[in-house]
Amino acid sequence: MTALFSFGLGIGTQNNNSEWLEVFYPQPQLNPDETVKNTLISVLGYRGGNQVITLDTVALEKLAEAFANAGEKTLASIADQFKHSDQPAVITILETDDSPSSVPEGYLKLHLLSHRLVKPNHVNLTGLFGVLPNVAWTNEGAIDINELADRQLRARLNKRNLSVDSVDKFPKMVDYIVPSGVRIADTARVRLGAYIGEGTTIMHEGFVNFNAGTESTSMIEGRISQGVFVKSGSDLGGGSSTMGTLSGGGNIIITIGNQCLLGANSGLGIPLGDRCTVEAGLYITAGTKVTLLDDHGKIAGQAKARDLAGKDDLLFRRNSTTGTVECLTNKSAVELNAALHTSN
Repeated sequence: MTALFSFGLGIGTQNNNSEWLEVFYPQPQLNPDETVKNTLISVLGYRGGNQVITLDTVALEKLAEAFANAGEKTLASIADQFKHSDQPAVITILETDDSPSSVPEGYLKLHLLSHRLVKPNHVNLTGLFGVLPNVAWTNEGAIDINELADRQLRARLNKRNLSVDSVDKFPKMVDYIVPSGVRIADTARVRLGAYIGEGTTIMHEGFVNFNAGTESTSMIEGRISQGVFVKSGSDLGGGSSTMGTLSGGGNIIITIGNQCLLGANSGLGIPLGDRCTVEAGLYITAGTKVTLLDDHGKIAGQAKARDLAGKDDLLFRRNSTTGTVECLTNKSAVELNAALHTSN
């Protein structure tokens, strides 16, 4: 049997048909060691593959004892606590990083991202949207959309107010994990599956989708779309946006390099290298025609923005007189132009 890719003990919510709506994994694991795998083999008879196993009280007791004997105190404690809950418990075992085929598998991978165990675009999330149900997220937890009206009526009859915060496939991240060293002004704007690096501040208008995020110190007042990753020391100004793979970016993965700045209300549809700036209000897409300027402000050539993708020390701006998009670089225009002509 090969090594395991990931593993998690979870507790969650099911609808009236015993279908999973969401799962919370307190201690998800990436590449768990042989001790964990041997425990799963001995207690559950695990023989390989990706499996989702619902756990009853007896199974939880056996797991708690086995993990304790193996020196896995945290996992033993989790299993022991789960057996005292009325909520359904589950164990999700992923031998390989295949596309998620169930809600517990999808939620385990979202937890891996928000726990900073894997970075965006480094885990297989193909088909996730088709796997996750649309859920009403309320002050009483996750509720199946088809069961919401009945729950609202019951709440009123019992003099309670059932507040619906959102109707979505993804919950907010902080209901499952609050990463260390971050500030998030409006927690509803960060979805589970976001990777928020230590030192990041997300202001009220900032938004971070699943499978997207920041490496470390960044000020986020704009939108980080699915698949976009912002490296250290880069800031996204108020109202700025990034084109993710779900918002017209296709298969292009947008990475913003170190110490970059997206000005207020700007937009980005190409990867940036380090120390790049996009002027406020300017939206750069792959097909944007760009006039190249040398260190003296003289025209040195033209290119499409996709030809500048990933290059360092660029400043994108719009000429206030002609309206053309210009690009200045700290490097000589001759070197830049030569690089463009040799790129594919």
